[in-house]
Amino acid sequence: MKELALIDTLPKGTPRFIRRSRRWFVPMSLLLGLAGWHFLAASGWWAPFILPGPLQVAGRFWQALIDGTLIRHTAATLLEVSLGLLAGSLTATVLGYLIARSPALERLLAPYLVASQAVPVVAIAPLLVIWFGPGLFSKVLICALIVFFPVLVNTVVGLRAVPQNLRDLMRSFHATRWQTLRYLEIPAALPVFLGGLRIGATLSVIGAVVGEFIGADRGLGFLINVARGQYDTALVFAVVLTLVGMALGLYGLVLLLERRLLAWQSHPE
Repeated sequence: MKELALIDTLPKGTPRFIRRSRRWFVPMSLLLGLAGWHFLAASGWWAPFILPGPLQVAGRFWQALIDGTLIRHTAATLLEVSLGLLAGSLTATVLGYLIARSPALERLLAPYLVASQAVPVVAIAPLLVIWFGPGLFSKVLICALIVFFPVLVNTVVGLRAVPQNLRDLMRSFHATRWQTLRYLEIPAALPVFLGGLRIGATLSVIGAVVGEFIGADRGLGFLINVARGQYDTALVFAVVLTLVGMALGLYGLVLLLERRLLAWQSHPE
């Protein structure tokens, strides 16, 4: 993965040894964070069940991994996230295309779309679990709802950003609507759409955990509830780190997809 943009754009006056060692900035910051966490936990200010050290968390993580607990619950959450991300993205893309083509449809649906975002997902998640049960469908629906809006907005913005002169050019070639969509609108809107998908990929993890908090018998959110009830704080930390890794993995997959689909931008010739 590329270095952070902030590191890539270091000022010209930056010393040479800093420029050469910038690839180590992120690993060093992580090591410093772990060291600070270790010394804070070892200071004795908090009991181990309140703030476990990184070694204790690593040991609990390994134990949960070996006995299959972490793998089983991670698989359940990953399934919910994947289906919710897919359903929310597809629905948002289709509806976003229709809204971008029809201002009347936008005026009709705008109040409902804005209202859906004004109400936190945490507030409506209990209703969805009551209506659809604590099974897989309600979790997928919560994930889809939290993914839907950012992908929808980016789809509409990307499609409406297509220059009018390019549309006129396609019209002069007597291109059909499908040809205009395939050869003009999709390539032009893809960078903005993938930006929304990156946001949706990370938010989908939140949706799954919220649904599992409300009602579930499996998943990482359920495992956090169990560990919290048993004051197994090390396991809570381990599950949270697993969720972070899952979100980073999904974000990285979208980046790889973006790099593959937008490779033509790097070779304008």
